[in-house]
Amino acid sequence: MEVVAEASDGNEAIQQIRKTTPDVAVIDISMPGLDGLEVIRQLQTLLPDLPILVLTMHEEEQYVVRAIEAGAMGYITKRSAPDQLVKAIQKVRAGNRFLTPAAAESLALRMARGSESQSPMDTLSTRELQVLRRLALGQTNREIADSYHISVKTVDTYRLRLLKKLHLRNNAELSRFAIQNKLIDP
Repeated sequence: MEVVAEASDGNEAIQQIRKTTPDVAVIDISMPGLDGLEVIRQLQTLLPDLPILVLTMHEEEQYVVRAIEAGAMGYITKRSAPDQLVKAIQKVRAGNRFLTPAAAESLALRMARGSESQSPMDTLSTRELQVLRRLALGQTNREIADSYHISVKTVDTYRLRLLKKLHLRNNAELSRFAIQNKLIDP
């Protein structure tokens, strides 16, 4: 195996992948600029046959489910990576799925629940989740809008939807919700 490129943010990741056309893309969820979920979605459009492996610190169900739904072939946490990373890369390169036991359990729990949502997180769209994380990190609507190439008004619409869906009143409560749900570190 050979690392053909590295990137420090989501936009650079897409540029490097287009330029080097790797056999496998290893993507983190938490990146500056475009986050990993958005990178996966864009790569699925640009290079639909590219196997994508998520390597991240996030073990929470919502990330596993959303990454797989976005098009990732595998999901591995940084905690389990030292022992399983090579195997995970080889598996997704061969066209197979790779999930850590915790990720597989998250998917199984989601499937067992079916459409019956038991968590407020399940009601959020991926974009709403992205906006929530960035608001909780203290980014302004303008910064969020610039990151996702959308208008400030659209960001505010997402913010208002989040407040309504989560039954919250302000950005401080959104931040507390994000921390409690491990979307950001306290």
